[in-house]
Amino acid sequence: MLIEIVNLNKSYRGGIQALQDVNLKIDSGMFGLLGPNGAGKSTLMKILATLEIPSSGNIKIDQLDLTLQRKQVRASLGYLPQFFGVYPQMSGYEFLYFIAQLNGVPRKKIHSRVMETLEDVALANARDRKVKTYSGGMVRRLGIAQALIHDPKLLIVDEPTVGLDPEERIRFRNLLSTIGKNKVIILSTHIVGDISSTCDDLAILSQGKIVYWGSPATLIQKAKSKSWVVECPEEAYSEIAAHMQIISTIPSSGMLQMRVVGEPVRGFHFAPVKANLEDAYMNFMEEQTGERVDEDMLQEAK
Repeated sequence: MLIEIVNLNKSYRGGIQALQDVNLKIDSGMFGLLGPNGAGKSTLMKILATLEIPSSGNIKIDQLDLTLQRKQVRASLGYLPQFFGVYPQMSGYEFLYFIAQLNGVPRKKIHSRVMETLEDVALANARDRKVKTYSGGMVRRLGIAQALIHDPKLLIVDEPTVGLDPEERIRFRNLLSTIGKNKVIILSTHIVGDISSTCDDLAILSQGKIVYWGSPATLIQKAKSKSWVVECPEEAYSEIAAHMQIISTIPSSGMLQMRVVGEPVRGFHFAPVKANLEDAYMNFMEEQTGERVDEDMLQEAK
């Protein structure tokens, strides 16, 4: 499957430009769309899922024109939005059976397809429980199941791990990696760990524009020799934060152990460390776009 996005624009009333001249090609495996909140990621995902119409530009999915052949495109894709609604009084099995009917799964195949999909997302043992008793992670996995029920070629997933605890987040990432072996998956997120754990290709969206498109390894290379750890008094935090990007902060006996990226501040001992994708992303956003990612957001994501 090949997805081609050419000169895509989306604007809203009031002069709000959500997407500006977006150009991308996505052809296999898992593709990550990374960017801060408000960058336009969800708008792009909704357009790809045929839920919104672009203001201009062209999108082709397997040579199908998304604007002119929306019905055919919809048959080939599954979509998990950021905010996923369920029927809490239904069991997991009943909910998927209902969704399978809506998606045109042949009646004779619905039961086997539902059971197979429940197995795929590790919910078979909870199939008879009401959805209102599911944990947040189980609901997100049910969301993946409803997107997969008609066996689409393309899966679009928008901010799938927000609000999940670390254990559920890891389980969800592993699930996507497994599914991605046989499908094209577009994963939109502001959580860098979701991309670094799953995707071989990524794009960064900032203020509606694609500012990076390539491999995570290439992005990490851009941050080579710019990642450090430093131990300093608590009162020195503001001085370092004014000149460098703070990745993480751990208080310890009146001192702070910090991981940072950028040019070291004089007067402190900075020990070099190998850059990871989180370092590279924060360094890139500040150097190329002038944006700083909130450290609190990164800590919440872990």
